[in-house]
Amino acid sequence: MRALAKVCGLVQAEDVAFAAAEGADLLGFVSYPPSPRDCKDLSVAVPYLDRAVLVQVADSAEEVLATARRHGFQKVQPYLPAASRERGIRLLREEGLYVLLPWADEPDLAQIVADLYLWEPSAKATGVLGGSGQGHTMAHPPPGDFLLAGGLDAVNIQSRMNAMPAAQRLQLRGVDAASRLEASPGHKDLAKVAAFIHTAHALESA
Repeated sequence: MRALAKVCGLVQAEDVAFAAAEGADLLGFVSYPPSPRDCKDLSVAVPYLDRAVLVQVADSAEEVLATARRHGFQKVQPYLPAASRERGIRLLREEGLYVLLPWADEPDLAQIVADLYLWEPSAKATGVLGGSGQGHTMAHPPPGDFLLAGGLDAVNIQSRMNAMPAAQRLQLRGVDAASRLEASPGHKDLAKVAAFIHTAHALESA
């Protein structure tokens, strides 16, 4: 099966159109004002809602749901407080949204059911939620199929996959990249975007 390529942190309409034309399977749009990749105009996602993912840091699932409904997103990647995370994910799925659940590479996380997981570095290690440009140890896998994230680009995808434990390779469905595909925060380097997508699609997932 061909691995999926998710290009995240999209802000500029021209970058979105380019990534879509190059065949990105998923397109990530951040709704989080402190982030340099905050997409202030989420209407740029509208032509691509079949593969657009709302990436939102919020105090409640209701906030994520409201944003998704307002802009037509069918897929969400929610960052919620630990105390309400399980209930929030259940609510979003019950409302018919496809949940790509961020899964930090750290021990003892509550086992939450999602449609797909995003295996990424722990914010405790990087100091930021996503988009750090750093890899992780791949020591604490999610409980289901996942996209691998964390400091990826076309140059290092294969070496990261080679370093992945064999058991986790069976759950790998694709890769995600954001900051390493940029010319500057929020502005993509189109050559890096194209190379990432094409390299990802040359990989085989389980």
